[in-house]
Parts: sequence; C-alpha cells; structure tokens
Amino acid sequence: LHLGNDTMVRLKSVVGIFDMDTTTISKHSRDFLAKAEKGGRVYNVSYELPKSYVVCIDDANRETVYISQISSATLKKRAVLYTSLV
Repeated sequence: LHLGNDTMVRLKSVVGIFDMDTTTISKHSRDFLAKAEKGGRVYNVSYELPKSYVVCIDDANRETVYISQISSATLKKRAVLYTSLV
C-alpha cells in the first residue's frame, strides 16, 4: 500500500487506516498516538498537513504508525483495488 513519498507497506501488515480529523477527537486515539510517538514507533511520511494514519504490525508483532498526507478514503480505495487485482 503506497502511503506517499516513496513509502510503502505490506497490505497484510495493515491493521487499520484512520482519518486524522475524526479519530483524534477521542481521548483514546490521542493517547494511543502519543504513546506510539513516545515509543519511537511513529513515522511521518510527509511534512504536509496530515490527513490519515495507518497502523501496521510486523512479523515480530511490533506496532508502527505511519502519518500520511493522503486521505483515509483514498488509502482504503487503494487497498481495495489492490486486493481485487490479486
């Protein structure tokens, strides 16, 4: 799944794709992102206005959060398009 600026993740590692505006209203989401950032597990793939974040888990069960300038709707469409092609 292409997240922007030459950053790609394996689709099978994606746990969720979240809209930055609607999910960060929740205290739980803000706490989750703050904890991930404190743990060094957040990667900003662009220095433009963030529109979404993608949570991934690798083979060693490590969680990584990618902040993207691409909307969650576009990322979801890309994921669905890819899975329909395979």
